Amino acid sequence: MKKKNVISFALFIITLAVLPHLVSGYWQRVLTQTFLFASIAVGSNIIIGYTGYPAFGNIAFFGVGAYVTGVLTTKYNMAFVATLPFCALSGIVLAILLGIPILRLKGHYFAIATVGVMETIKELIDNMTELTGGGLGLTLPIMQGEPEHIYRFFYYAMLLCMLFALLLSYVISKVKLGYALRAIRVDEDAASVMGINTPLYKTFAWALSASAVGIAGGIYAYWLSYIDPHTVFVGTYSVKMFAMILLGGAGTVMGPLLGAFTLELISELIWSKFIAIHGMVLGLLIIFIILFIPKGMFETFKGGFSFRKLLTNLRENSL
Repeated sequence: MKKKNVISFALFIITLAVLPHLVSGYWQRVLTQTFLFASIAVGSNIIIGYTGYPAFGNIAFFGVGAYVTGVLTTKYNMAFVATLPFCALSGIVLAILLGIPILRLKGHYFAIATVGVMETIKELIDNMTELTGGGLGLTLPIMQGEPEHIYRFFYYAMLLCMLFALLLSYVISKVKLGYALRAIRVDEDAASVMGINTPLYKTFAWALSASAVGIAGGIYAYWLSYIDPHTVFVGTYSVKMFAMILLGGAGTVMGPLLGAFTLELISELIWSKFIAIHGMVLGLLIIFIILFIPKGMFETFKGGFSFRKLLTNLRENSL
């Protein structure tokens, strides 16, 4: 990473670190939610962007992580922070078990299979009433303290989760694993011929992705203090995750982060002003991304914003 980029990123993190002392509780909530989706997008980018496997159902790990924290805090009186390693571990184990059969599929077959997995896990949790509360959900212990301190606690918890996902993504991009995943994305058969153990690398990538998403789910559960299957296994979260990755730039370290901040802040503005058309605008934005910036903002505008680049992309995608 260039020195200039390091300084810019450090200033960005410092700014985020001091913001809770400068903004209202409303904006702390908005930013905390932005960090949440950034964590999901950056973590999911490991399997979606680097490896080229469209894991639409990656939110399954988010829901599992949420329920791990929910069950451990309510049934076993475990401290919230102590549950987070189990959130990561549950995602890793589940990804490995699912990856053995499902990662044999490719393209839209894999995408549909992951959605099916998410719905299956959702139904299982919905019917495990004694452990998970089923459709009634779980009410987690409420954090004690002043509201201002609670807001800041979850703000920094989500910020650290986002930074963990970024660090994981950056390290992967610089080591042998990252190069192997990119080779798989370009041509899996050729990668296999070159000696890359594609099943192993794909499963490893999905497990690492699941760990980051699972931790985000655990923090979200404690932040929300109440969860049920319909609040943590949400199909629209998958759509937003993909939009963020595509908008920022799949297969890049900073792209999903940029996409998450851009889309979530725009969504918050639209949600507060035009509640009835929020979904429609999100759909139109995805169409715009595919037509005008298919490589994402990070790559398209690397040399600066230009309408000519947008029009060139439109012509190429219209052919």
